[in-house]
Amino acid sequence: MKHRRKLFSSSDIYNLKASDDVFLKAMKDNVAFHMQNCEKYREILEHLGFDPASLNSIEDIHKIPPIPTSYLKNTSMLSKPFEKLIVKTTSSGTSGKKTQSGFDVSSGLCAIRMVLKVFGFHKLLSFKRTNYIILGYQPDKTNQTAMAKSLKAVKLLAPAKNVEYALTVKDGEYQINTEGILNAIVKFGESNSPVRIIGFPAYFKMFIDELCERNVKLKLHKDSKILLGGGWKTFFADEISKDELFNMANEVLGIERENFKDNFSTAEHPILYISCINNHFHIPIYGRVIIRDVKTLEPVPNGTAGLLNLITPLLSSVPFGSILTDDIAVIKDGKECGCGVEAPYFEVAGRVGLASVRTCTQAASEFLNNI
Repeated sequence: MKHRRKLFSSSDIYNLKASDDVFLKAMKDNVAFHMQNCEKYREILEHLGFDPASLNSIEDIHKIPPIPTSYLKNTSMLSKPFEKLIVKTTSSGTSGKKTQSGFDVSSGLCAIRMVLKVFGFHKLLSFKRTNYIILGYQPDKTNQTAMAKSLKAVKLLAPAKNVEYALTVKDGEYQINTEGILNAIVKFGESNSPVRIIGFPAYFKMFIDELCERNVKLKLHKDSKILLGGGWKTFFADEISKDELFNMANEVLGIERENFKDNFSTAEHPILYISCINNHFHIPIYGRVIIRDVKTLEPVPNGTAGLLNLITPLLSSVPFGSILTDDIAVIKDGKECGCGVEAPYFEVAGRVGLASVRTCTQAASEFLNNI
């Protein structure tokens, strides 16, 4: 897959127009590879009448049948044996069902290149020894979720001096470590080393609320950073905007706007979308985003809300080149942002998971189960 290698070797990470040709070729390679190596995927595409030869321009990538994430949580689709993957992951499984995924060697190497370039662009790489507050899971062999492994890997972006986890393992079970992280942040605030706070936005809000409750205010090292990722899930009732979260971080911890970052990624689509200074997820060259009509699944114009369809040629381990999420999102022109990055960006407005709402995502998933 030479075109994928070329795409993920590029350093101009937000120049989508310049990468359109190689992205298209990489997607054609990706689809052909998975049709050859995953019987279930080939059956689905053939049943839907899709021909890779129909991909003649970047505008044609919407023709690749998107696989609903809800379907992937019920059906295992692999193009390489799961036991041979160098990194094995599952989705968080909030609904009790999990997507089985992972990286083979070639996918992993491309992912490493992407991580270095994206985090480098957003100034998240450092050689300074750093104290970490991880608002998530302590690493444990029983936890194979993509989020847990991401939290473990993100410490490689800056060498760890001290690490404290919000969820620690005791007697084989995760327990909340409230006092540990609160004591740690006070201790870290007194040191001359940067601090990185990483984890779920809901956990971050709880963390800040607890500091406020205890009348704790700190001025962390100027190179300290906050990197959030994931949704609010079961804490949706407490959800606040990213601007409100930043204001809390600034008031309680002294974190400046440029050091507050949000991250969007999924187990099925492990492309990094890092927020700019205006809290927007600009689309890097490693992926493309299509918004589809909730009822027809047809692409809709920029500025119109619909289902989020994520596309990438990254994975050769699993046929997740085009996945359809349950997220409602909208794409906007990059120039509307004003941060200097001209690549389009998307905003996630919510999720269509209510039992009373029947979308094309659910219908497509049920249809595929009958193939």
